[in-house]
Amino acid sequence: MVIRRNLLSVIMLMHAIVGLPYNVRGLSMGYYMMSCPFAEQIVKNSVNNALQADPTLAAGLIRMLFHDCFIEGCDASILLDSTKDNTAEKDSPANLSLRGYEIIDDAKDKIENRCPGVVSCADIIAMAARDAVFWAGGPYYDIPKGRFDGKRSKIEDTRNLPSPFLNASELIQTFGQRGFTPQDVVALSGAHTLGVARCSSFKARLTTPDSSIDSSFASTLSKTCSAGDNAEQPFDATRNSFDNAYFNALQRKSGVLFSDQTLFNTPRTRNLVNGYAFNQAKFFFDFQQAMRKMSILDVKLGSQGEVRQNCRILN
Repeated sequence: MVIRRNLLSVIMLMHAIVGLPYNVRGLSMGYYMMSCPFAEQIVKNSVNNALQADPTLAAGLIRMLFHDCFIEGCDASILLDSTKDNTAEKDSPANLSLRGYEIIDDAKDKIENRCPGVVSCADIIAMAARDAVFWAGGPYYDIPKGRFDGKRSKIEDTRNLPSPFLNASELIQTFGQRGFTPQDVVALSGAHTLGVARCSSFKARLTTPDSSIDSSFASTLSKTCSAGDNAEQPFDATRNSFDNAYFNALQRKSGVLFSDQTLFNTPRTRNLVNGYAFNQAKFFFDFQQAMRKMSILDVKLGSQGEVRQNCRILN
């Protein structure tokens, strides 16, 4: 009985740690509890229905959150359409391959029918990414809500997105400027356990001798690229399952992007890669913590933003 009670205490402590909200004034876990209590379930249903039809969209939703939050903060600027007077973020070359917009639209439409003018598009992106991780077999984590939608979306801002050609030191510096630790960088890179990369993002590795690529894997990448720059290569062998196979691939010198393989090649981050390859539970725990940190990056509150009626246009 004592052992069972102690075990229960440990489990409750772990839940408390995972569920502990970051101190962001204006955000809260129960933000919509009174104003739109069905919001999270509506988002979850939209995500699950879409992923059942096309599991590859899970990677798209996670990538959308990152591309939104890294530019101007988590404010749904990635969703705004270009106008005759402004070219928006989504039309940047770095964002042309983003997918999942229709899932956000579906959730927003259904929420607006129940609670008009209450739930922000920025919150929907954050919830959708979380639900995509869980649907694909990854950890579940709660996030505070209450983000407002931004009013700026400019193509030139996307120059701040990390390039797939950065080395580990450059990645650590870029993410560090936004408050992320080297551990966060490696854990967040594990999102590449889902999805694919296009040849244009890794073909440069094939034109010069690169001892960091396994020779047989280099042949696989070359074969992929024979179909053109838009040909797709999965990051690992389980492209639709959220697991630690990505880190196992790095150990085998089979990272697709230079910015992937550099994490194993660099002593400062190699132990983290090895740790996650060995212990999937550790990866899951650190990933959910890093994703919660990502989801509150430079959020807009109150007069800094608005709650859009349509995620693609300003009110």
